[in-house]
Amino acid sequence: MNIQRFLPRDRLQTLIDQLMSAGYDVIGPQVRDHAIIFDHLAGVDQLPIGITDEQAPGRYRLEKSDSVRCFDWATGPQALKPMTFVSRETLWRSDRRPDGSLAFREEPMVTRPTAIIGIRACDLAALSIHDRHFMHGAHPDPQYSQRRQSLFLVAVNCMRSAATCFCTATGDGPRARSGYDLSLSELDEGFILEVHTERGRDVVVRLDVTEATSAQIERANAGIEQAAKQQQRTLPAGPLQDKLVAAVEHPHWKTLDDRCLSCGNCTAVCPTCFCQTHGDEISLDGRQTSHVRQWESCFNPDHSYIHGIVIRTERPQRYRQWLTHKFGTWEEQFGRSGCVGCGRCIAWCPVGIDVTEELAALLIEPGIEPPAEQPGGKSDGQSGGVAHHE
Repeated sequence: MNIQRFLPRDRLQTLIDQLMSAGYDVIGPQVRDHAIIFDHLAGVDQLPIGITDEQAPGRYRLEKSDSVRCFDWATGPQALKPMTFVSRETLWRSDRRPDGSLAFREEPMVTRPTAIIGIRACDLAALSIHDRHFMHGAHPDPQYSQRRQSLFLVAVNCMRSAATCFCTATGDGPRARSGYDLSLSELDEGFILEVHTERGRDVVVRLDVTEATSAQIERANAGIEQAAKQQQRTLPAGPLQDKLVAAVEHPHWKTLDDRCLSCGNCTAVCPTCFCQTHGDEISLDGRQTSHVRQWESCFNPDHSYIHGIVIRTERPQRYRQWLTHKFGTWEEQFGRSGCVGCGRCIAWCPVGIDVTEELAALLIEPGIEPPAEQPGGKSDGQSGGVAHHE
């Protein structure tokens, strides 16, 4: 379905209104605590109009410009993950009966149809990985499935890339190609609306918009192409699984002992990481127990705890596990890399470790010069410094 319409900028509010009229809670990007996050959206004035972002290893800063655009930024710390695979939730409870036996009951879930505006191509690619794991695997996750099926997704094609973006290297952007209902390509005067599903078509026909002109479509395509050309970070030629497994004893891993903090920031902002831990919380009177699931990180030493021992006791071992799985053995599970090139792990690492530099240092072939210095970062595999998130 390739229906392209033009929505004037002064009528963007009508799209939000139509989604609300269709019964959706609308969520969109907004500035909170010096970052762009997703929150409930009622009006266009809540969007980050005239806001751009500057990103580099260990650095994220929002800047105000004279632009009238609402989506002139790359990515914030959030992706879709918190809205489908939530950071903490109770799965079931048990109650102790008077006779000492236990009664188990599932924790009820209440979800409402939700429209999310501003989803980028990299995050849609990550969502497809989560769908495969949580919805289409041998044991579908009912909590994830219920939230996922309630979503109406309005993607935004990127017209600019941050210095940390490398979705062209993973093949996941900057143009949204699947997994959405509507997409927006932003021009100064308005938006090219592209319909991808019947649900999306039902919304657009109520907007009374005109067909986009060939000149508008051409300018939108040129903007997306410009975003692709802005990206400078690359990945070693793949597939990388055998190469990373063969590099398990590479001396470069030890350099991470003085750099990686094992804070888990990279896994928290990563749109594909889905490690989790489960625990039971008992009430003070001992009569009720709640079984809780929450996000976990493979950088946590307890993540590799088995039968009284921690397998990965050293920080370089934990980083090696994450990087080797993300870019290598993930392919065994999903037939593709676990990285979608969003660059969040680079910007939100407190010491500015750059995964593209680490891979180059580990997998560069003998006799080949390392990559030249990249905008916003170093190229010798020794990224570092103090993070600056404003």
